[in-house]
Amino acid sequence: MKTLNNATAPRLSDGYLKTRKRRPEKIIQIGEGNFIRGYMDWMIHKLNESGAFNGSIVSVQPTPRGKVVPVLNEQDGLYTVIEQGISDGELVNQQTIVDVISRGINPYEKWQDVLRVAESEEIKWMISNTTEAGLTYEKEDYVESQSPLTFPGKVTALLHHRFRHFKGDPGSGMTILPLELLSNNGDLLHQYVLQISQDWNLPDAFRSWVSEHNVFCNTLVDRIVPGYPKEHAADLGLPYEDRLLTVCEPYHFFAIDGGPSVATTLPFHAANLNVHYGDVAPFRELKVRILNGTHTMMMATAFLAGLRTVKEAMDDAEIRSFVESGMYEEILSILPQDKETKNAFAASTLERFDNPFTRHELLSISLHSISKWRQRILPTVIDHVETNGTIPKRLAFSLASLLLFYQSMKLTEDGGAAIALDGETYTVREEEAAMQLLIHYWQSGRETIDNIRSLLSEETLWGMDLRKLPQLEELVADYADIIARRGVRQGIASLIDGI
Repeated sequence: MKTLNNATAPRLSDGYLKTRKRRPEKIIQIGEGNFIRGYMDWMIHKLNESGAFNGSIVSVQPTPRGKVVPVLNEQDGLYTVIEQGISDGELVNQQTIVDVISRGINPYEKWQDVLRVAESEEIKWMISNTTEAGLTYEKEDYVESQSPLTFPGKVTALLHHRFRHFKGDPGSGMTILPLELLSNNGDLLHQYVLQISQDWNLPDAFRSWVSEHNVFCNTLVDRIVPGYPKEHAADLGLPYEDRLLTVCEPYHFFAIDGGPSVATTLPFHAANLNVHYGDVAPFRELKVRILNGTHTMMMATAFLAGLRTVKEAMDDAEIRSFVESGMYEEILSILPQDKETKNAFAASTLERFDNPFTRHELLSISLHSISKWRQRILPTVIDHVETNGTIPKRLAFSLASLLLFYQSMKLTEDGGAAIALDGETYTVREEEAAMQLLIHYWQSGRETIDNIRSLLSEETLWGMDLRKLPQLEELVADYADIIARRGVRQGIASLIDGI
C-alpha cells in the first residue's frame, strides 16, 4: 500500500494541490504530536476551508527524541483525522485529510531553518503543545547557532532573532497561543521569556518589545485525541498508509483570551468551530479538574487492573464505580460552581469516556503522569484538606497506583523508558527529573513502602513535600501496601470497606 502524500491523496485535484503549495506559511508551531495535529491543526485546516484564513503551518520538533517530523515530511505534511463518537445524540464517523502543515523541521539539526521562518513577515502566529512538562522554566545556556533545549528557551530565541531581524519594528510582533494545559499559560510563557532574556543578558529593548508588541494568549483546549493503534488501521479501509493517522472525538472546545484582535485575525467562529473568545478561567477549572483530573485518576488504577483503554475501564463495573465515585464525591464536591453546571459537565465527560469508537489508550494518558497528577489532582486534594480537613481517598488511591505503575521502570537504549507488567513491556514517557527519581528509588532494593514514602517527600515531583498534608502519607502507604500484596482490585475493595 502506498504512503499518503501529495501524489497518492484521494480527492485532491492537481489544481487543489497547486493552491495548497502556494498557501503562505503564517504559523510556526512547536509540537507535532497527536493532540495538536488532531486539534489546532485540524481547526486551522477548517478555517482555511471556510475561506476565512489562507495559511499553512511550519511544525517544529520540540524535543531531541522526536520522531514525527521525518514522517510529516515523507507524507508532504498530509495526515488523516478521523472523528468518531456521538454529537447531539447522533453517531459521527467521518474522515478528513488535513493539509495545513507545509513542512516539519528538526531544530536540533536545522536550527538555521527555524530562524529563517522567524524572519518571515507573514509569520504572525506561534502555537505550541509540549504538555504541562514542557511549559516550565529551566535555566540553560544559549549558543546562538544551536537550538535551546527547553520550549520557553526556543520561544525566547525565536523572538529575539525576529526582533533583531526587523530592528525592533513594533509591527513585527507575534500572537502566541500556548496550548499547554496550565492556568494562565500565556502569562506564564511571557514571564519565562522575560526571565530567560535576563539569563541570556539580552537587551532591555528586546524585553520591552516582547511585552509591548507581542500578545501572549491564555488558552484552554478540550478534545480527546487518542491517536490510533497501527494494528487497527487496516479496519478503516483507507486506500493508503498513513503513519500519522489521528483519531479524535467530534467534540472540541477552545477558549482564548487575547483581546479582540485575535477574533479578527483568527476567526474560528467563521468555520463554525466551538471557540470562546474571552475569560478562560471558568472553563479551565471545570475541564482540568473534571475531565483531565478523572483521566489522570483512572489511568494507573485501570492499567494495573489489566485494562488498556478508557472504554474498557468504563465497561468494567468495578473500575467505573471507582471513577464515578471519585468524580462526583471527591472532585465535583469541592468545586465552587453551581451544582447544575458541575453535574452537566460531569455527565458530558462520562458520555465522552463511553465513546464506542474511540480507543483511547491508557498509556497515551500516562504521558508525563507525575506532572499531570501535580497539576490536575493535587489542587483538589489541597482544597479538601483546607475545606474539610480530610484527604479524598480515591484521589489518594490514584497516587498509590501511579507510583506503583512505575515500579518496574527502566531506561531503554534510545534514552526513553519502559515498564514491565504481566509479562509485557510498555513504553512510557516521563519528565527527565521525575524519571531519574523514580528509577533511583525503585531500583534501590528498599522496601516498597519505604520508596513510596520517599517519593512523596520529593518536592521535585510535586512542588511540595506531600507528607505535610495530614493523613496523605499514611493513606497512600496503606493503599500501596494492599495493591502490592493483593492487587489493585483488592485495593479498590478496601475503599468500599472504608479503609
